[in-house]
Amino acid sequence: MTQQATTKKLVAHVFGKKGCAKCTMLNRRLDALLAEEPWKDLVEKRYNDVETADGLVYFCLAQCVNPNRIPALLMAKVGQDGHEDFIERLEAGGVDPVCGASMLYQYVGIQTDYGTEGKGIITPEMIEHVLKEAATC
Repeated sequence: MTQQATTKKLVAHVFGKKGCAKCTMLNRRLDALLAEEPWKDLVEKRYNDVETADGLVYFCLAQCVNPNRIPALLMAKVGQDGHEDFIERLEAGGVDPVCGASMLYQYVGIQTDYGTEGKGIITPEMIEHVLKEAATC
């Protein structure tokens, strides 16, 4: 896997596809948060269109996002050598009061919950919650 160089400590990988209104909304909400402190100097966003070869490669390497629950956000930490590693949750599978069933099981991130609880919505609060969890790991 080829990784892009970054000077930031965290990378927010967004998985989406063209024509997806919820993908556009997640990108817009994440961009708004990343334009503010403390995120603007800490997190770089990378959009992965799962309908392209490169986007599909990153999606497959993630191995934790359900293709039926796109859009999704997955956080990676950048080491001193520039290598990215997806951030493991401190309590894998733990119940999360902010993100509920949208929270990924093993890694820090969220995917869209289209069930009755999530209603297909990823809120700004959920996104910020994921950013905060990633920053403390």
